[in-house]
Amino acid sequence: MAETAIDDELWDEFHVLVNMTSAELRDWLTTSAAGEEGEVLPDQAGNERSRTVLEVLGKRRTDLTDDDIVVMRDVVEQIRAARGEEPEPTAGSEAWRHRLMSLGHDPLKPS
Repeated sequence: MAETAIDDELWDEFHVLVNMTSAELRDWLTTSAAGEEGEVLPDQAGNERSRTVLEVLGKRRTDLTDDDIVVMRDVVEQIRAARGEEPEPTAGSEAWRHRLMSLGHDPLKPS
């Protein structure tokens, strides 16, 4: 398999901003998807972007694809737009927190 080039800055920034572990994100997606109708299958929980973030978290750096790198950049941009450059733990509204958690960022979790 050919290696995909990812710069150190993006790798580090993604893993700092996506501060939930893959287990935490999977649990969150499963919990947030559960409703009155019952629970969804774990691999179907969350939206496509959330599941992609979960997949990226489970990969080694050398296993990333070009599409993974695009997702990583997009997620970093989305979290930065919502949190700013130096995010401190903040409660915010429930919907805002849940949106960020679906990207793997818990705004209440200390860095």
